[in-house]
Amino acid sequence: MKSSARLTIGTRGSPLALAQAELVRRALAAACPELAEPDAVAVRVIRTSGDRFVDRPLTEIGGKGLFTKEIEEALLTGTIDIAVHSMKDMPTELPAGLEIAACLPRADPRDAMIGPADTGLAELPSGAVIGTASLRRAAQVRAQRPDLRIVNLRGNVQTRLRKVKSGEIAATFLAAAGLQRLGLLQEATRLLDAEEMLPAVAQGAIGIEARSGDDPTLDFLARIDHLDTRLCIEAERVFLAALDGSCRTPIAALCELTEGSVRFRGLLAEPDGGCLQRVQLRGEAGAAPILAREAASMLRSGASRYGGAGEGGG
Repeated sequence: MKSSARLTIGTRGSPLALAQAELVRRALAAACPELAEPDAVAVRVIRTSGDRFVDRPLTEIGGKGLFTKEIEEALLTGTIDIAVHSMKDMPTELPAGLEIAACLPRADPRDAMIGPADTGLAELPSGAVIGTASLRRAAQVRAQRPDLRIVNLRGNVQTRLRKVKSGEIAATFLAAAGLQRLGLLQEATRLLDAEEMLPAVAQGAIGIEARSGDDPTLDFLARIDHLDTRLCIEAERVFLAALDGSCRTPIAALCELTEGSVRFRGLLAEPDGGCLQRVQLRGEAGAAPILAREAASMLRSGASRYGGAGEGGG
């Protein structure tokens, strides 16, 4: 049954997902007097297929949609009013009748490395074991350090941190934004800049999904929508869609706004780290989706460049 609250949020049940749902609840309470009462917004935990099958890579069991399918079904049936997602987990195509209605301000999009103190990728000993389920991260690691051994590692943030502390693996990677939202950023031994590890599409952004045509809910969400974040996230998702991206292909992108101009960086690689191509383009902020499509076209054709002024890619 639907909650008697004025608005019901649907979310996964991991500590990070619940922390992000709470950020949305607080934002709505601050922006909408109608939702400021303690019981006005309820949170409903929905277990997804991605949460049930944690022993296999996503590529083997269906991809990103496994983290959203059951939540979106609840949204379509009216069991919940809005869904809170890590935007990096969202497929580029949404079910008919649903839309990303708002984004909170994007947090740090970088990847964080968790490993030996004061150690980055370059300092790890040859043969060290890296745990990650991300083909994007694995490809970039292999391109820099083909001598490292990569094993599949899934599970929530706490599970992955335990694997490092127990010595089962030498290092792993997590989104800096997730660690920050959990109060665990101190666990990171190195924050990796985009030149070292280009982040996942939409990493660091929280998206809020709603039913198209649900005007009262859409009005609430419009009050907390961060337009600069939305512009960048939409451009990155355009790039991903143009490359027909899925969790089976190592793809990365980062769109950044600075004083009305946009810098778009993209990456496409083979899973083994070979044929890793990068592209970087600059333009006016309003041209972000156009730059994203151009970047994808360049990578598809192999005509990548880096620096935005015709420098050779690599």
